[in-house]
Amino acid sequence: MNSKTTHKSKNVPTPSRSESGKKLESYSMLAPEMKKIYFEFYSETYKKSTLSRKTKELIAISASLTAKCQGCLEGHIKKALKLGATKAEISETIAVAMGVNAAAVVDLTDIAADNLNLKHY
Repeated sequence: MNSKTTHKSKNVPTPSRSESGKKLESYSMLAPEMKKIYFEFYSETYKKSTLSRKTKELIAISASLTAKCQGCLEGHIKKALKLGATKAEISETIAVAMGVNAAAVVDLTDIAADNLNLKHY
């Protein structure tokens, strides 16, 4: 989000950083109306609901890892810590993401093996 953009909600994504660490101007290629729709949706997902805000942030950490979104990951870790998430909870969240990603690799290779009629073991 650039400095010209303001939002009523605190629940906005964290801007990304370039490889050199420079803060990037977020959403610079997204039309203003689409940016507005995105932020409305994003804010809606963090409103009070069945899941606690801390739980949502832990889920967001896992999703950020699977989506490979560095800015998302850092922002959600910071938010989770502010909401009282422990190091153990964050570590377990990361382990769950690792497990799902490992299973995705297995799933893709199983499908490829079947499509190619391969059986290594």
